[in-house]
Amino acid sequence: MAWIDELFRKMVQVNASDLHLTSGQQPKFRLHGDIVNVEDCPPLSADQLRQVLSEITPPENRQQFDTEADTDFAYEIEGLARFRANLFLDRNGPGAVFRLIPSKILTAEDLHLPKAVLDLCYLSKGLVVVTGPTGSGKSTTLAAMIDHINKNRSDHVITIEDPIEFVQPNIHRCLINQREVHKHTGSFKRALRAALREDPDIILVGEMRDLETIEIAIETAETGHLVFGSLHTTTAPSTVDRIIDQFPAERQSQIRTMLASSLKGVVAQTLCKKQPKGRVAALEVMIASNAISSNIRDGKVFQIPSAMQMGSKLGNRLLNDSLLELVRNGVVDPTEAYVKAVNKDDILAKFAGVGIKVELPNAEPAAENAPGNSQTPSAPLGVRQPAPRAPLPNHPPAALPSNPSTATQQPAGTAPAGAGYVDPFDQYKKKRPS
Repeated sequence: MAWIDELFRKMVQVNASDLHLTSGQQPKFRLHGDIVNVEDCPPLSADQLRQVLSEITPPENRQQFDTEADTDFAYEIEGLARFRANLFLDRNGPGAVFRLIPSKILTAEDLHLPKAVLDLCYLSKGLVVVTGPTGSGKSTTLAAMIDHINKNRSDHVITIEDPIEFVQPNIHRCLINQREVHKHTGSFKRALRAALREDPDIILVGEMRDLETIEIAIETAETGHLVFGSLHTTTAPSTVDRIIDQFPAERQSQIRTMLASSLKGVVAQTLCKKQPKGRVAALEVMIASNAISSNIRDGKVFQIPSAMQMGSKLGNRLLNDSLLELVRNGVVDPTEAYVKAVNKDDILAKFAGVGIKVELPNAEPAAENAPGNSQTPSAPLGVRQPAPRAPLPNHPPAALPSNPSTATQQPAGTAPAGAGYVDPFDQYKKKRPS
């Protein structure tokens, strides 16, 4: 048994989501969203950590780490869980982060996925994108959706992942082939092209990370396949912008037209700290309506939030609506919801409308910001406060000469000769021969 396995067992025991190892530091867990030290575990030196990691790193990943200074792989402890590993180098030496992947796939019911999201699992073709910041649970949501498909459809599903995280069993109605990048195929785009010759009904692309992968995914969705993918965006409109902006300007009009017809839904999720402990996902759901498709085609992405509000009967909901619901149900603290909101003013207005008080983080007391208080409020940490501008001097207007013809003509761009004025060319003029 590898030395690190004990840390993995404790990680599962305390329900931590990640294990962080850094040279010279005590191992740390991410527990309910916070980074905490692993109790009774001493700091690991760079040499010790390198030895610990080498025990579980596959030979091909060890070679990649030696040449490229980082690598990804999956590690499994039979009967316990799988772990997604990323090894890297920093200024202190080797480091690693391990994400816990439960052996049991959380179902759509476990995640409380709304009906609009489950309806996306029954589409025959189109592109469905699950987005969110790193560590927001995109893989968990995608695995739950594939599991729902596996139990309710009789289709061929191909997943392309880096690495394989959740293992989908072939014990239900679907046939599922899971391929791992750099192990079973050279790249996402190569596997995606090959998938078209493998009689698929549904294709899952673990990460749409480059232009060619995104382009093939859109084309595949247009040719009669259902494609699931993920991006690192925070809202549905920013997802549309990210996809279009991947392409050069001369192709963006064509891509907008293709995306308008192929994009069927976007699920953007943000993880929030749950009360009293744990984490819960706040979802922004965009179901493509005629109005939303027209906005994408016409390049009016900024109008998508309004179209989503108008199409709420289809299951559309904005992130702030989900945050407000979680706060009203007592699941999430108002301050946490405010921190995770993208549109801060809108969430404050929604809180005020239902009488919810929120303590803003690092907010200045009202008296200090009241009118008439000359004290300059302090800038947030890491933001440079501009220096106060000095008041302009109140110079009296110059007296106009009584006779305009006797006024001295001053060359443009020079200061007027007067008291204290020195002509910079005076010495040159005196020495110049007449």
